[in-house]
Amino acid sequence: MTDKSSEEQLLEFLYACPVGLIECDAAGDIGMMNPHAMQHLLPLAGPRDAGNLFAAMERHAPELRSIVAAHAPATGRVCDGHRIFVDLGPGRKAGAPKVLACTIVKLGVDRLMVTLTDISQQVVQEERLRQADAWFATLLDGINDYAALTIRTDGRIASVDPCFTRQTGHDHAAVIGRDLADILTADTAGGDLRLGEQLEIAARDGWHLQEGWQSRADGGRYWCQRLVVARSEGDDPAPSGFSVVLRDVPRHETAAADLRRLLTCDHLTGAANRRHFAQTMEREQANWQELRQSLSLIVLDLDHFKAVNDVHGHPVGDVLLRQVAETCTALLPPRGIFARLGGEEFGALLPRHDHAQAIALAEQMRQGIAALEIATPHGPLNATASLGWATLDEAGGSIDALIALADKRLYAAKHAGRNQVYQPEARAA
Repeated sequence: MTDKSSEEQLLEFLYACPVGLIECDAAGDIGMMNPHAMQHLLPLAGPRDAGNLFAAMERHAPELRSIVAAHAPATGRVCDGHRIFVDLGPGRKAGAPKVLACTIVKLGVDRLMVTLTDISQQVVQEERLRQADAWFATLLDGINDYAALTIRTDGRIASVDPCFTRQTGHDHAAVIGRDLADILTADTAGGDLRLGEQLEIAARDGWHLQEGWQSRADGGRYWCQRLVVARSEGDDPAPSGFSVVLRDVPRHETAAADLRRLLTCDHLTGAANRRHFAQTMEREQANWQELRQSLSLIVLDLDHFKAVNDVHGHPVGDVLLRQVAETCTALLPPRGIFARLGGEEFGALLPRHDHAQAIALAEQMRQGIAALEIATPHGPLNATASLGWATLDEAGGSIDALIALADKRLYAAKHAGRNQVYQPEARAA
């Protein structure tokens, strides 16, 4: 009996390996794929070409093609653990996307080795651990008060303790049977989820935690942590109701606000900085994965800004940048965030805005910028901007693809003559 050849041993390893392995060329054409890779890739490809990595991933990770193309060296690691959020449609549990970690290594000028690993549970656990850390860390800071109540699945209060009156000012006996969302209005303008959204997440994950400003009966407000825990009876996994804990926790306003501004704001314009904008995008992407609400991005670039600095000087350019930020920030909807992404480029992230709303807001921003007039020694200075937009739905849930699509449309608006918002019908032009 002869020993197995090296080739046979390699094939046995590839087929037994618990990680998806794919070998392909630089154009994405697959030469080898093990069974685990097939299990991941074939459902993602759908009607697309499953024999090409980039085509199969086009809907869920269109950025892979550009990531590989941008890697100049002939060999080396192209990306390591790049996360791909996958929506397989109504057959999968709502709000629980599949998450793949993709690593690509360039073995030669025209040879790639790709690994795909399912890290869905790891991602869920990471988020829950972050929430748990935030919850228990506040024990070190002290608690002013807490109230406990139970609500039915429709959000109506079933029972409540007397501490509810002390914390909120509402008579605890009089609120029985009322909708909790009607009594306690959270600051959704500041980014908090509505009660119905919290119940949906708690029903899925077992619990949900958020903190933010909470209104009292007298119109005042306090910083509140709200924990919602699903209750079940017997073996039925569907919740029969929810327990809610409201905690009045201290918030050191001045120091926290100063530190927040330092970490999150652009020093010149006061808009959000690029780092804070990226973190907010990741948080809103997670909300999109959970709740499937619209999320849009607008990017804008001031036209001929270099000429402004060359002719009028950088101090005038700085004034223009500040006024653009002020004008656009004033137009933002609740939960919207406006950021300076670099130089004369800005971005606006718009939760709960679909593509039509994004286009309308982008046009308002364009008009607002065109109406600006800055006095200079050379006479009044006017400015214009070109704007692009994209929605996370059409980007397949990928932040990289969202940014790339919005940028592509921004430059299409510039090439079409500047001082305009990209319009969908321009695609056929």
